[in-house]
Parts: sequence; structure tokens; C-alpha cells
Amino acid sequence: MSSLACSPIDRISMARHQRWDPQPPFTQNRAVIAKPHRLCDQNLKGLHSPLTPRLDRRASAEASMEQLQSGLGGLGLTVSTVPEKGRCLLTTRDIHPGEVIISEEAYVCVPNNSSSEWRCEGCFTSRNLKKCSACHVVWYCGSQCQKSEWKFHRFECDALSKLDKERRKSITPSIRLMLKLYIRRKLELENIIPASAMSNYKLVEALVSHMSDIDEKQLVMYAQMANLVNLILQWPDIEIKEIAENFSKFACNAHTICDSELRPLGTGLYPVISIINHSCLPNSVLVFEGRSAVVRAVQHIPKAAEVLISYVETARSTMTRLKTLKEQYLFACKCPRCIKVYDDIQESATLEGYKCKNNGCDGFLLRDSDDKGFICQQCGLSRSKEEIKKIASEIKSLSDKALMSEASHHSQEAISAYKKIENLQRKLYHHYSISLMQTREKLLKMLMELEDWNEALYYCRLTIPVYQRLYPGFHPLLGLQYYTCGKLEWLLGDTENAVKSLTNAVDVLRLTHGTNTSFMKDLLLKLDEARAEASYKLSSQDE
Repeated sequence: MSSLACSPIDRISMARHQRWDPQPPFTQNRAVIAKPHRLCDQNLKGLHSPLTPRLDRRASAEASMEQLQSGLGGLGLTVSTVPEKGRCLLTTRDIHPGEVIISEEAYVCVPNNSSSEWRCEGCFTSRNLKKCSACHVVWYCGSQCQKSEWKFHRFECDALSKLDKERRKSITPSIRLMLKLYIRRKLELENIIPASAMSNYKLVEALVSHMSDIDEKQLVMYAQMANLVNLILQWPDIEIKEIAENFSKFACNAHTICDSELRPLGTGLYPVISIINHSCLPNSVLVFEGRSAVVRAVQHIPKAAEVLISYVETARSTMTRLKTLKEQYLFACKCPRCIKVYDDIQESATLEGYKCKNNGCDGFLLRDSDDKGFICQQCGLSRSKEEIKKIASEIKSLSDKALMSEASHHSQEAISAYKKIENLQRKLYHHYSISLMQTREKLLKMLMELEDWNEALYYCRLTIPVYQRLYPGFHPLLGLQYYTCGKLEWLLGDTENAVKSLTNAVDVLRLTHGTNTSFMKDLLLKLDEARAEASYKLSSQDE
């Protein structure tokens, strides 16, 4: 992709972002999960037990929470317990928009390496990489990152080097994250890495695992993964049940680490930030500066209020958000946005439903009483099921063709197919449709890769009103979309509009990203240069 910016289709939802994906130990053998071997069956016994975590661990966790309270006090924060929600983070002072509420280094983290993409273990860059000559699993960009990670990697390297070559290739980031968790615990116990009130293994023990709420299939997978970790480390003081429970904690608490443009780089565990609860109307946002997680206020948060972030993509209907939260995080959201029943009906019909046949009407459609079609709730015009099915079928056929063209690297054919899809979706869906927006995002990404800046700008501009409708004014995805639009406009010589777009981007992103990161400094410099150029053009016209 060009250096302009990533398409927002590559970005992921904010706050807990794409929470940890619990991969099976060997990704090419997913089917084996359905038929666990006897050892897994044995280790499943007791995983639902109310005695997990043990009482002594619970007491230890409570002691660590008392220490955490003292550490949070200097930040104007405190941990409290709320009925139905459990632990939460409250303010003990007023917090202003753009202010950093809390920042935390990853307790453990790994880059999201795959068979086709690798990143440095230390800084997550993908440039100038060299593989560890011993384990052939971990990559580094240079000696500085290698030295900084050696305390961890010397144990992991020794363990991984004992595996056969094929098994080593199959180690997933999830398995590596767990290996590093136990290595970190070992280093703390041996006082090689100091523990603190804000960073210690007891905070991991205090995290919620939801083991009693997950199904048997998930338990089997965690047991398999725990067996593999135990096999790799071969440390006698580790229990299989504890490892499995920690995998369940990863599923509820690990975060995807992103760059400033919200492109995923790795996965990390942040035990203190994991205390922050979810809302579909959050007052804070989570971003990353390197491997550090930073929570900033996006609105005024009064003293004694709860700090809230969003765990999921908020540009969805309430029904979709509730379903995602229940499946991934095992709770039913009761935030103000989720309890508005009528608003949800209209929202769902607008974001995920069909448009009125009257192009001048902005109404939303609901099924008619005899289920033969859909009726516009504003003008009363109806659309038949047959008409909608016909267009939907054409879209499906073209989507299959576009995917095949992409897989064959026939970019122009794929773009042509997506343009036809976009045209049909405009006839079928409401202009605030998420499906329509996603197709335009896809076109934006592909056109930027081909450096077709004019058409890329065309589709980018089409997405802006939808972003403004779907996201609150302070959302970083909206700011990044302004940023992409502004850079395209400036590149094409539309300096006046570039200044407007980049100004909009700065107004949002200075709140979510601060102003001291290299990303924001670069953005502010671009805005200054664009303003200077616009001023020069204006003065030249006057002469």
C-alpha cells in the first residue's frame, strides 16, 4: 500500500479492539478439537469448578488489589465493585477531554506473526528482520530489540528449540503469549523482573475468566492449548487447569495492539486497563503508543464517574452489538444506547436494512403485516420481496466474482466488480447502510494500492457522511477518515479542501491521540504546510 494511509477497512474497532482470538494449538488441525484425546478429557474435569481460582489465590488477588488502589490514587482513580458489572474504574477527580486517564505497559505481548507476515519481537516493525538462529520462531529488527527481549526469550528459545521443526512452525501467537506469561511470572518470583503495585502476576490472577460460562467445545480447545504449553515448558509448578483458565482470561481481557492508524500489530495483556468496563456510548478511548496502552477522555468525566470504553465496533445496530458482546464477552450490555427499543428498530432498519424506492425519501423500511414486502415508514411506499431478492442475488454473484479476482491478483477485474456491487447496493440499501460503506471502503483501499488517487478520493468522500452518522464526533476512526481524505486532496492539489479535512482530523485526533506522538506531529506539520500553501495560492490570485 502507498504511504498515504491505510484504508479504514484495515482498521479495527476501538477500545478492546479485536479482542484475543483463541486459536487452536495447531491451526491446520482445527477439526481435532471436536475429538479431544483422553488427556484433554481428564484435564477438563474441574475446569467448571467453583474452587477455581483457589481460595488462596483469591486472597492473594485481593491483597494485590489493595496495592493497586494505592498506585491508582495518584492518578485520580480507584477500583470499585458495582452490582451486575463487577469491578470498575472510577474517577476521584474531574477529568477533561483529551486528558490521559491511565497508561500501561503490556504485562506480556507478542507480534501477530503468521506464515506470510512477520514482525520484530521488540518494536513490532516489519522491516529489516532477522530470524532467531536458535528457535527459528522469533524475529528481530536489530541487536537493540534482541537485547531488550533477551530476559524473556532465553527461556522461550530454549523451550521452542527442543520442538521438532514442523511443530515449531505451528506455534500460534496465542500459545506464545501464554508462554511469555509464565516466563514473566517466573522472572518475578526470582526477582529478575521487579513487580510493582501496577504490574504483577497477582493482577492477572484477579482477572475474570468466565470459565463457568463457556461451552464444552471451548473448554476442550483451552485444554488442548494448555497441554501444549505444558509440553513446551515442562515446568513442574504449572497446573493444566490454571493454564486453561488463563487462556479463558485472554479471551476476555487481551487487547489487539495497533499503530496510530489503528492497523493491528500484535496482542498484549494489560491487567489494569482490563478493569475498565464497556459502554456503547463510551467517555474514553483506548489507543496505543508503541506497546503502551493509553486511555484518554473524549468528554468531561466528573469526579466519582465510571471510566468507560467500547469493546466492540459501535457502528452497528443495537441487536448486532448485543449479540457480539454476548458471544465474545459473555454479558448483556445495558448502556443507555442499548435500552432504547424504538430507536434500535429505526437504527437497525437504517444501518442494515433497505432504502425507499422514492429516491427523494430518506425513510426506513419495515416488513409489512402479511410479510410480502417492506413499507417505508415515512412515505408509505412499498418494495416487494421479489425485487429485493433479485438485487441481492446479483450482488451475491458479483461478490463471488470479485473475491475470485482478488484471490487471483486481478485487481482491475476486482475493482470493476466492486463498482457494480456498489451501484446495486445504492439501489437496494439505505445511504447510511454499513454494507454500502464497506464496499466503498474496499474500493478505497484497492484504488489507493493502485495509486489511482482521483477515484480513491471520490469513494473516500462518499464515506465521510456515513462516518459522521455512525460515529460520535470524537471517534478516532472518524478522525482518521478525515486524515485520509485530506492527504488525498492535498496530493491532488485541492489545497483548500485539504486544509478543511486535515483541520477536522486534528480536531478529533488531538483528543484521542494527544499531540506528542510522531504520528500527530507529522499530521500537525502537514496541516501547517497545507495552510501555508493555501495562503500562498490565495495571495498569488490577489496579485
